[in-house]
Amino acid sequence: MIREPQQERSRTTRRRLVEAAVETIGELGWNGTTVALIAERAGVSRGAAQHHFPTREDLVAAAVEHVGEIQIVELRSRAAELPSGRSRIERAVDMVLNLYSGPMFRAALHLWVAASTDEALRATLVPLEARVGREAHRVTVELLGVDESHQGVRELVQATLDLARGLGLANLLTDDTKRRKQIVAQWARVLEPTLAPAKSTENSRNREVTDNV
Repeated sequence: MIREPQQERSRTTRRRLVEAAVETIGELGWNGTTVALIAERAGVSRGAAQHHFPTREDLVAAAVEHVGEIQIVELRSRAAELPSGRSRIERAVDMVLNLYSGPMFRAALHLWVAASTDEALRATLVPLEARVGREAHRVTVELLGVDESHQGVRELVQATLDLARGLGLANLLTDDTKRRKQIVAQWARVLEPTLAPAKSTENSRNREVTDNV
C-alpha cells in the first residue's frame, strides 16, 4: 500500500476542513458553527482541526478565500465560451448575475450579518472580502470585454456585481429563476449603449493606428 505523502495529506485535511466550514456556516450560521462541528463533518479530530486552524476566525478566513477562489475559477473557466460583439454582454451578464447563489453565497451572507455586530469577525472578514471583491470586479471587466478608462464603465461594472448580490439575496427564500432571466435581459440592454460603444471606440482607434502605419 502506497502511503500518501505527509504534505499532500495536510493539504487534503485543510481542504476538507474549509469545505466543511462553508457547509456548516451555510446551514447553521456563524453562532451555530463551532470548530468541533466542522471537524466532525470533515472527518478529522478537533485537535487536527486546531493544528491547521488555531481559531474559528482562522478557519473562516480560509473559507472566505476558498469561496472567492472557486467563484473566480468558475467564471474564468466559462469565459472562453463567450462570443464576441454585442451578444457577449448578455451572456457575460448572465454569468455574473448567477455568481452569488447556492450554498457558498448562503455561507457568506451568514458571515456578513454576523460581522455587522462582531468586531473580531469583522476585522477578519473586511480585508478578505475587499480582496475577493477586487478580483471579482477585475474578472467581470474581462468577461464583458470593456475598457474601464471610459467614463461610467467602472461604475456600471460595479453596479452589475451589486445587482448580482441583491439577486442572490432574493433567491435565498424563493426560487427567483424566472425573474432573474428577465432582469439579465433588461440589464444587458441597459449596459449596451455605454459598454458596446466604449469597445467600438477602442476598435476604431486601433484601426486608425493600423491605417497610419
